[in-house]
Amino acid sequence: MTTKELFFKLLSFKSITPNDDGAFEFIKEYLSDFHVIEIEKEGVKNLFLYKKFSSGPHLCFAGHIDVVPPGEGWDSDPFTPVEKNGYVYARGAQDMKSGVCAMLKACRDAKDYKGVLSILLTSDEEGEAKYGTVEMLNYLKENRFLPDFAIVAEPTCEKFFGDAIKVGRRGSINGVIEKMGVQGHAAYPEKAKNPIHKVAQILPFMAGVDLDEGDEFFSPSKFVITDIRAGMEVTNVTPGKLKMMFNVRNSTKTTKEDVERFVHKYFRGMDYILTINESAKPFLTKRNSPIVHHLVKAIEEKTGMYPKLSTAGGTSDARFFAQFGVDVVEFGVINDTIHAPNERTTMQEVEDLEDVFKKVIDNFKGG
Repeated sequence: MTTKELFFKLLSFKSITPNDDGAFEFIKEYLSDFHVIEIEKEGVKNLFLYKKFSSGPHLCFAGHIDVVPPGEGWDSDPFTPVEKNGYVYARGAQDMKSGVCAMLKACRDAKDYKGVLSILLTSDEEGEAKYGTVEMLNYLKENRFLPDFAIVAEPTCEKFFGDAIKVGRRGSINGVIEKMGVQGHAAYPEKAKNPIHKVAQILPFMAGVDLDEGDEFFSPSKFVITDIRAGMEVTNVTPGKLKMMFNVRNSTKTTKEDVERFVHKYFRGMDYILTINESAKPFLTKRNSPIVHHLVKAIEEKTGMYPKLSTAGGTSDARFFAQFGVDVVEFGVINDTIHAPNERTTMQEVEDLEDVFKKVIDNFKGG
């Protein structure tokens, strides 16, 4: 099966989260000489395939088979791949069946490696990701089979293939502040306690404020207010409560406790309730890690470019590998049409990605 045939086959599966639509059965057959571990929980399927060549580092390629719903505005059937004007159009073309195709082909073609090669795939990355990659990593940890290094094949490139890899990601801290007051008549403000007036005084010191200075990899962690609501949409009643929601995409320099202290600094002495949740922790894989070195070298050999080491963007399943102590990076095709109608990539990019992954395998093999 050629790379193009494999790619088109993967794109034909209507694998909308958390349904794999039979893709995992096909992948198991495609890598029939790999050992298989499967975990299914709450309707989410996870597939781990591995092959032990000899003693040496365990290198894992990871990603997701699920895609977001196609939505409206497509010029063709989103699950019938079409090649037109040099592009392949289909849902998942960039995010991220291109990456899955490249890793499958690279691992299948590997005839010699010093260590273990594996592939970890989930059917729930685009959803809550509660029972996806993290479930399989828990199992691998319990069985002392965690990878040493991992490449998550998310689309990372910005303008040109090979221009960027992710060596880390910002975390995400979400919060709700409920400021209590006393409801009253607008004509008698002295008899009420209007929470809007209280919060309005401190907003200039909180909204959009940087919580740290950032560094060469991370932009400053910023306190972003996402919603404020109070009252009953009438003009003669002042509210008894105000609710404010916020998000902080944090670097490794700002913790959940730092955000709590920041909120308390300005709400001190007020009657308020803070509910805060850290949905993703920030992480950074060191520049001198073997996985960074070997991937950068492979990209340079293929493209002649030195990729930017980036942490931009939202969260991904790479964060779970980092939580388990695995050195992880992300690299894939250009990401300019992800989640959009007429999502597309080129066969050249998919084949180039396959070549880069093969070079990484060779680089590890060489020590």
